[in-house]
Amino acid sequence: MTQNEGVFMTLAWLLCALVLQMVSGSSPEAEVLALEEVWDEAHLHGDAGALEDLWASDLVVTVPRMPVLTREDAVAMARSGRIRFDRYESSGIHARIYGDTAIVTGKLERVRRRDGQVEEDHWQFTKVYQRQQGKWRVVAFHASEAPGEP
Repeated sequence: MTQNEGVFMTLAWLLCALVLQMVSGSSPEAEVLALEEVWDEAHLHGDAGALEDLWASDLVVTVPRMPVLTREDAVAMARSGRIRFDRYESSGIHARIYGDTAIVTGKLERVRRRDGQVEEDHWQFTKVYQRQQGKWRVVAFHASEAPGEP
């Protein structure tokens, strides 16, 4: 990582923290939707620390063409830097709150580079957040190919 990339990541994380601070005390839906922006930005900029902060200790990630990942697997992958995203953009996001649980659904468009190859993903997803010790944490992320996409 270059010094400029490091500075940009730090600024991006500070912006995300500011957004979270602005919505604190607001509705649970607003809090979770702000975390969705943090999730996307952290993936886009390779901010493994921000992702670790979002992920619960019992996280399970289920995505196409990969084995099911535990939190440890996901952290190792994020820290490795082997996958870099040129695009990581969620849309059509809906959040529903059930007490200390939030269900978020939407679409995700990703362009990623791994081992010199570029791949695009067009997914629909479901993410489950649980409020743990006052903070929303992702306990499950499931994605599948979006219908009608290549």
